[in-house]
Amino acid sequence: RRVVQQLVTMRIYRFDVGGHPHLGIEQRDGELVDLTAVRLRADSVETLLDAASLGDTAVDAIVERALEGTEPPVHSLADIIDAGRLLVPLLPPEVWGAGVTYQRSMEGRREESGTPDIYSRVYEEERPELFFKSTASRVVGPFKDVGIRADSAWNVPEPELAVVLWDGKVAGYMVGNDMASRDIEGDNPLYLTQAKVYARSCAVGPCYVSPGSLDPSELAIRATIERDGAQVYAGESNTGKMARTFDELASWLTRHNAVPDGSVLLTGTGIVPPAEFTLEAGDIIRIAIDGIGTLENKVRIV
Repeated sequence: RRVVQQLVTMRIYRFDVGGHPHLGIEQRDGELVDLTAVRLRADSVETLLDAASLGDTAVDAIVERALEGTEPPVHSLADIIDAGRLLVPLLPPEVWGAGVTYQRSMEGRREESGTPDIYSRVYEEERPELFFKSTASRVVGPFKDVGIRADSAWNVPEPELAVVLWDGKVAGYMVGNDMASRDIEGDNPLYLTQAKVYARSCAVGPCYVSPGSLDPSELAIRATIERDGAQVYAGESNTGKMARTFDELASWLTRHNAVPDGSVLLTGTGIVPPAEFTLEAGDIIRIAIDGIGTLENKVRIV
């Protein structure tokens, strides 16, 4: 099937073909054009971002040029998912988090904390809250298990827009889940790292979306949690409710701080379950962001 049309929304999935990672470009809903099959070295999003940086061009342009006039294989996304072959879009060397970027998040932190004033202050201050979240080994992709700590009694997902960084700038987007132990952080803000950084504490996916094909300023974010086949929680927000911009957060993060290319910044959540809710093993978390897709993960105790 000859690829001739312009790819408007650049959604790039990474999946397994015979034990090797391939990149698929979603040209139509549910159809992935196999970029790696025609450009063997194009087997990671990082490769595309590096080429775009070196050539001072956009990822979209590189992909469109690479596919022009070719007849690559086309895969069914549903078949890839059913076969368990969908991979994490990229493995970030570092994941950072931004906290209290939505008013609802600020309210939630105040509810759980014995020192609530610090959250109001950081919401209003020029300098944002930024914290180290994860290494690559703690990151899981779509349909893989996320973790809740065995020593925590109050655990929640934090649905967020995940920003990919390259050369210190915003270079793409994914759906992110910043898992959190609310009772640990609420007991003492100095326990933040323990509430945030642990095995399987971060999920990203299901695909990478290029910055040239998505306006992140007004994206609807929805989250549902399913338990024993029934929905036990649903919430929604919108990136338009953020108190800070993505470029602002990236600028603060990279100020006097060399962040490796391909790192991810989780930009905060506006979806906070009620105080009486906590995740349980076996729960299914689904986080959907307009223009990107749905990240689904099952919960396990770690």
